[in-house]
Amino acid sequence: MPSPMLPNEAGAHEAGAYEDAPLSDEPAEVDIIASEVVFEGRVWDIRREEFSYNGHPIVREFVDHPGAVAVLAMDERERVLLIKQYRHPIRHRDWEIPAGLLDEAGELPLVAAQRELAEEADLEADDWSVLAEFNTSPGGSDEAIRVYLARGVRAASEVFARTEEEADIEVRWVPLDEVVEAVLARRVQNPSLVIGALAAHASREAGWATLGDAESLWLRHPKLGAPAS
Repeated sequence: MPSPMLPNEAGAHEAGAYEDAPLSDEPAEVDIIASEVVFEGRVWDIRREEFSYNGHPIVREFVDHPGAVAVLAMDERERVLLIKQYRHPIRHRDWEIPAGLLDEAGELPLVAAQRELAEEADLEADDWSVLAEFNTSPGGSDEAIRVYLARGVRAASEVFARTEEEADIEVRWVPLDEVVEAVLARRVQNPSLVIGALAAHASREAGWATLGDAESLWLRHPKLGAPAS
């Protein structure tokens, strides 16, 4: 008697030809039938789009986001710079790494990251690399974040005045291994911190061979990258 087929077995057979290929997300093009901003917010908007997929029209609403950068700054003792600040949607003062929106017209991601490190932590760095990239919530937002590793850190030439949620930022230098321990214990949950710390830990184990050029094009960014092909 033939064994029952698992629910995803047919799909697994179809994908068999790709089993030896490197694991990678696949860009896709769809026909956009209609696109409109249905809510214009102070920081980001809500966009509604109708598109054709597999021959069927689909309507989705999502956060129309400019994207962001984050900085995992590490000193010569392999301590990571963390900042704690209030985040109203989750009602927590959470531990984070410096980060900010790509909302300055024409500003390159690396320049934005350097600006955020100076504005949020009064620091500059000599050595910059791409550490990680991720999409925060692909089902409901086009937000993409690039995390940079910054080393050779030093005090910035200017101290910035901070307002609103940033006015009472708390700063702490924490050994990378302790940050990873806090992540795995679920005591810290900010996504840029979580992904950045785990990526840094893994990259360090690989002799930092996974790091990317800090000035490399961000091809996977929905707005800055090249069109899907």
